[in-house]
This record gives sequence, structure tokens and C-alpha cells, in this order.
Amino acid sequence: MEKLQIQPIFSVSDFIAIVNQTLEYAYPSVNIEGEVASFKVSQGKFVFFDIKDNDGSVGCFMTVWQLRVPIEDGMKVIISAVPKITQRGKFSLTVKSVRPSGEGALKKSFELLKAKLEAEGLFAPERKRQLPRIPQTIAVISSTQAAGYADFIKILNDRWGGININVAHVQVQGTDAPDQIIKAINYFNQQESLPEVIVIIRGGGSADDLSAFNDEPLVRAIAGSRIPTLVGVGHEINESLADLAADVSAATPSNAAQILVPDRAEIIRAVHTQVSSLLPRMLQIIDQYKQVINLNILGALETTERAIVENARHITSLKNILMQLDPNTILARGYALIRGDIKIGSIIEIEMNKAIIKAEVKNVIKK
Repeated sequence: MEKLQIQPIFSVSDFIAIVNQTLEYAYPSVNIEGEVASFKVSQGKFVFFDIKDNDGSVGCFMTVWQLRVPIEDGMKVIISAVPKITQRGKFSLTVKSVRPSGEGALKKSFELLKAKLEAEGLFAPERKRQLPRIPQTIAVISSTQAAGYADFIKILNDRWGGININVAHVQVQGTDAPDQIIKAINYFNQQESLPEVIVIIRGGGSADDLSAFNDEPLVRAIAGSRIPTLVGVGHEINESLADLAADVSAATPSNAAQILVPDRAEIIRAVHTQVSSLLPRMLQIIDQYKQVINLNILGALETTERAIVENARHITSLKNILMQLDPNTILARGYALIRGDIKIGSIIEIEMNKAIIKAEVKNVIKK
């Protein structure tokens, strides 16, 4: 005899709960691409819109604080959401994040947010601060695995060297990138001994790859940093809102290193040139001094004497600079000069202040 199957009877709220449990198990999170329609903000707190294509439409809900980029009707977006049945029995998507999709939507979102922040004065030139001339301690926010980071460090060391660098390794693209960069900015701003400048760098990429640097909370964090900021993101043709909010913007990571420190070799050449040019000037001053004595013009004599004193001070200052740049002075401070091919098995020469050592390379660890 066939058993009679009894169908369970749910209350309305129990049915909604079990459907939501089923949805949560089957689809804990979904990514959906579509066009925004019926966008509106309610009470300044809640965001409602539909995401649609030619054959369907689904209602979406999120808080205004989760909306990190501007969107509007007709814009193509990708949302990350949780499907749910509301207590009123309406199917809805609870949106966790939304980002523009496609070049047109990215550009439109960029322009909307740029206009908003520009109206608030976030990009105003009078807000910009100068970077230190030759910083001794800098903070770098980047992916340490990226080519742009490697270029920055190499050029920085080639041009000057001896700088204390604190690095925060972060993602520089994707949905997690903005929050990681914001966390790094806040970390450096909370240090007891602050770095002199924060440098945020990333190499080139597509508009979608660089969209993390158009994130509103990130742009506000850069503008609100109490440490001067230098941003070098993408290539020369790329412009991000992070660039506009920074105190100084660089075209590329390599250009950021060039902006940050001068070229030591150029300074040495300039000092030598100045010192060489002082001799004819001193001879000219001596001739002027003789002429003054012959003419017995006391006022001119005093002027010439002041010029001699000033030039003597200038020579002393240049001498001090040359002494600081002298390799022997650097060796006397405890540093060493290494000559040779740095690879395992090779023989290198290590010159110290009072000794020269020959050694075999046993291991090389990339930094």
C-alpha cells in the first residue's frame, strides 16, 4: 500500500526563513552585471536601484556608506550581492559592493566623483604641501611584487641612497585594494615618529585595473593625511582622483623617485662648477679692492669687504658639502664599499675605513 506523503505547512515567516537559508546555502554571494535603473537614495542612508538587462530586472538595496563610487541610471555595473526574500515576500539583492563596468561607465563614475570632490575643495592648489627637499625617512605603500615598486626603489637608490624606507605591502587593484591602502595610510599617520612623506605607487594598467585609485574613501584618506603625500600611479596618460588629491603627483613610479630626491652626481658636478667659478670671482674682488684703495672710497671698500666675507662663507659651506660627499668620510662612519660581481661563488672586495677585505660570496638573498 502506497504511503501518503504529508506536505509540511509553514507559517509565512518560517517559509521566508527557510527560502533564505536555501538561497544562502546555494548562493552565499553572487556577482551580477547589468544596467542601473530607478536609482534613488532614501533618508540619506539607504540606496535603492534595479539592475536589469533586456529580459529581466531585479531590485537592489544597500547603505549609502557601501556605495564607494557614484552610479546613476543607465550606467553598466557589476554588483556583489546576497539574494534574499524580504519579510514582505519580495525578492531582492542585498548589495555588498558595486563597481562600474566598461570604459564608458568607469569614465562617467570618475567624472561624477571628480565634480563632487572638486566642489568640496579637495583638489584645491592652496591645500597642497611641499615635500621635504631630501627626506631621510619615507613610507611607501605599494605591492612589493610589482615592477613599478622595483623601479622606484632602484632609481631612489641610484639617485641618492641611504634613505630609511618603511614599506606597507598592499594590493593595488581589485575590490580589496582601497581598504588596504587606507589602512596603510592610517597606520603611518598614527606612528609616534612620523615619516616625512608617504609615497603611493603602482605601475600602468587598464582603466579597470586603476579604478581602485578612484575610490572615494581612499581619495579622502589621501587628502586628509597629516603626512605630505606623493602619488605615482599608472603611466603618463593616466589620471586618477588619488593623483588630484595628493600633495604632489608623479607621472609614473620612476618619476616619483626622481621627484623625491635629487641626483647626487649632479649635485657633486654643480658644487665643483661653483667652486671652480669662485676663483675668477675672488680675483675680480681683489682687483676691485685695489681700485678702492687707490680711489680711497670708503663706502665701496666696505661693500667689497662684505662680498669677500660672504664668498668666504660660501666657500666654507661648499667645502662642508664636499666633505660630506667624500667616500672616505662615509667609510669613516662605519659603511663599507663593495666591488665585484654579487653572485654565489664570486670573489668580492670590501673596502672599509682602515682595511680592504677579499671575500667569497656564499649566499645572495634578494631584498
